[in-house]
Amino acid sequence: MKVMGLHDLRVVSPRFADACTKPEAQAFASGALDVLAAARIFPSLDEALADTQWTVAMAMVPRQWSGPQTSPRPAAVETAARLQDGRAERVAFVFGPERTGLSNEDLLRCRVACQIPADARYGSLNLAQAVQVMSYELRMAALAGLAEPRAAQCDTLASHAAVQGMLADLEQALIAIGFLDPAVPKRLMPRLASLFARTELTGKEIDILRGIAAQMREPKAARARSKLPRRDDDAN
Repeated sequence: MKVMGLHDLRVVSPRFADACTKPEAQAFASGALDVLAAARIFPSLDEALADTQWTVAMAMVPRQWSGPQTSPRPAAVETAARLQDGRAERVAFVFGPERTGLSNEDLLRCRVACQIPADARYGSLNLAQAVQVMSYELRMAALAGLAEPRAAQCDTLASHAAVQGMLADLEQALIAIGFLDPAVPKRLMPRLASLFARTELTGKEIDILRGIAAQMREPKAARARSKLPRRDDDAN
């Protein structure tokens, strides 16, 4: 990370709570102890991504994923463009554990799936190699982007936390109107998560959707009563 000019390392639920201060970790971080010392540990991926606007999952793409797919070079170019023109203030690249990679659930929390185009006969890279490949592409895209100024955008994308909050509100609204059976949810919410992963929702648009969901949760009769003129005896 440090060699390629990156510094914001976030670790989700490591095996050891003191993973970043262990002697073995410090030995492997030769010359980059500042990056390791500044690393932040989070109990969940949602908390780690809360302040990000665009998230890229570095993962093999499962069958149920219907969101955008890309590879490192175009992902890096898109990242540089988003950061430069103001569409996003913070972008995250999400890597899974060494042994298992990202789970399907974690992949669905991201906006884009990115796969390194390795030989299909042997496409396995360890975590450090995958991070280095992506870090290199990000640096090359950033250096190229310095010579290509872009116009600023009016609104930045909604944060990860805002999107997840909207999905939670929408789920409750769909239950309230009888469209979603919580006892047999099937794959409705993951499919909706994939749908919104293909969009470019801004914070204002998220607010609109959450407002619609709130109205869906409130019975129509209750909304009508709340709009009736107040009578004098209502205060008694």
